[in-house]
Amino acid sequence: MQAILGIETSCDETAAAVVTEDLRVLANVVSSQIEIHSRYGGVVPEIASRVHVSEIIPVVSKAMSDAGIEGKDLAAIAVTRGPGLIGSLLVGISAAKALALTWDKPIVGVNHLEGHLASAALGAEPPEYPCLILLVSGGHTMIARATAPGQNKILGTTRDDSAGEAYDKLARVLGLGYPGGPVIDRLAREGQDVLHFPRPLLRTSLEFSFSGLKTSVINYVRSHPDYNVKDVAASFAAAVMDVLVTKLEAALAQNDVRSVAVVGGVAASPVLRERLAQMSKSRGIRVCLPPLAYATDNAAMIAAAAWPQFRAKGGDSLQFNADPRWKLPQVS
Repeated sequence: MQAILGIETSCDETAAAVVTEDLRVLANVVSSQIEIHSRYGGVVPEIASRVHVSEIIPVVSKAMSDAGIEGKDLAAIAVTRGPGLIGSLLVGISAAKALALTWDKPIVGVNHLEGHLASAALGAEPPEYPCLILLVSGGHTMIARATAPGQNKILGTTRDDSAGEAYDKLARVLGLGYPGGPVIDRLAREGQDVLHFPRPLLRTSLEFSFSGLKTSVINYVRSHPDYNVKDVAASFAAAVMDVLVTKLEAALAQNDVRSVAVVGGVAASPVLRERLAQMSKSRGIRVCLPPLAYATDNAAMIAAAAWPQFRAKGGDSLQFNADPRWKLPQVS
């Protein structure tokens, strides 16, 4: 049995997982820092990297134990190289290099965005290729077309804030804590879309922009002290979902694909999942969603993304460094 150990420390989750070549997840361990960072209203990079230092070895040890595998039995070690917080990335990369040397195993540096795109294949019904992939997370929003695992081409990305970033910034203004997505989604289901916030770049291209929407909502809140928080949440969420689904439908009209995959932390949103179910039924297209455990940052997706790379070219040089602004590798 061939398996890769994946390590993910790009932001505030210390994660390790063991995934076989046929993408069976033998172990998936995540140590979250949400409780630590929630008191500050967002991730504090210095604190995140320090916590990674203390958590990385226990998390890797548990993943290996849960998988019932030893280092000598691994095919390779995969680790997130970027994008992400430089201090956090360095902790994971340093640990991965040390383990690669100790166990004499190849190492594979993985792009974090490619990991999210690969997470759709970890579900019970993986996507059929070619497919469209909508990535919606705290740091990124994009639509890509994939012809095979790891063979991606970006069709549109955000010009400013990501959808998840807009959620978190609005939650901070509303005093709802961190992370903001789950709270806003819960309130949105109890409110109504009566405020009609703007839908930026709705039909002009496959590019996204959420900064103007975020500013519009914040200005409304500040100028209406008696605002109804449930209606604000519902109106904001409706605007975000309209943009995401409209862009996805436009991409479907422009591309011949067999399925659609939606990945990233915002893919866990029940509001988005409801809209996608409606789109799937009306368009007659299969929509693939990763299990909730693989929607947010995790190491199983990193190991899954590493397999095509490892089969194609083997391991990377141990000399590679963290790249906090590493763009998604694309096919021509």
